[in-house]
Amino acid sequence: MENTVQEILNLVKTKMKEQGAYDRDAYKQFIEETIEFFQERGKITEDENVEFIEDRLMDMWNEVQESLATEGYSKTGKEES
Repeated sequence: MENTVQEILNLVKTKMKEQGAYDRDAYKQFIEETIEFFQERGKITEDENVEFIEDRLMDMWNEVQESLATEGYSKTGKEES
């Protein structure tokens, strides 16, 4: 399951960069969209705990925010709270 979390995280970060959306709300929306996409494609099955995956990814928000800021992908170019 950790591989799935990492794969979703990578896609979410790419979407954030491409769409210029760097806040927590956009992050949550992209997580939900990506999980839905994975379910449609059979990459996440009904047996997997989607709520756990989403919670795990939301718990990673601070790390994602720092990473994007370090790469210059935040509204101000630095970490936001």
